[in-house]
Amino acid sequence: MTRNIGVDVNPPRQSCDDPYCPFHGKLSVRGIMIEGKVVSDRMQKTVAVEREYLKYNSKYKRYENRRSKIHAHNPPCIDAKVGDIVKIMECRPLSKTVSFVVVEKMSGKE
Repeated sequence: MTRNIGVDVNPPRQSCDDPYCPFHGKLSVRGIMIEGKVVSDRMQKTVAVEREYLKYNSKYKRYENRRSKIHAHNPPCIDAKVGDIVKIMECRPLSKTVSFVVVEKMSGKE
């Protein structure tokens, strides 16, 4: 059974028994939602998501492109791979570097 996490996202079709899954476990989500591209999935149940954003440079009165990598927990029911566009959401710290969890896989290989 899929739990309602209180966010407007499509729940996964598969089921899993991961305690850190927001849909099938006990992990609650809060804070900001970020959309990004998965650039690495080599870790166990963790992906690196890269987001691109604009920062205003006041000296040159222009915007510059910036990017940052965020590590996020990847539940088995979502199973995001490299190249997927995903939505991640903030949660409690799961490890030293992981404080986000993947809540939706938007599209693959773009």
